[in-house]
Amino acid sequence: MRARLDATDWRILKELQANGRITNVELAEKVGISPPPCLRRVRALEQAGIITGYYALLDEKAIGFAVTAFAMVGLHSQAESDLRAFENRVLSWPLVRECYMLSGETDFLLKCVAPDITAFQDFIIDELTATANVASVKTTLVIRRVKFEPGVPVAIAQARRPG
Repeated sequence: MRARLDATDWRILKELQANGRITNVELAEKVGISPPPCLRRVRALEQAGIITGYYALLDEKAIGFAVTAFAMVGLHSQAESDLRAFENRVLSWPLVRECYMLSGETDFLLKCVAPDITAFQDFIIDELTATANVASVKTTLVIRRVKFEPGVPVAIAQARRPG
């Protein structure tokens, strides 16, 4: 079910998505309301599960993770219990930063970061391909990131809201 948000809520979401460290006073000023109702709205958005958290975005390369790669994983069985078992295994792998179950040829897409190519290869050989039910793994290395814009396109979401 889609939440009902007014124009002020959308402005709050846009500003927080751009800068999660903005103070409530600055946020209130940017969205055109006073601080107390702004804080109430942010808390309500958090309680409704629309704002799910805040975190620091780190530069992978600056802290020694030079390799970003994707692994496309096919499983022998797509029975729900086998899918869940694989998902639970993925949760234990620190190099896997994102995991998506897909439709089509590939069952899962894993986004991985590693200090170097050897560490990534070791993960693929020692962990991923050795995991029960894994039928195939295809990997691809990222040459460069062209666009990185986490979150959602708030302006599009706001424009699509029911009248």
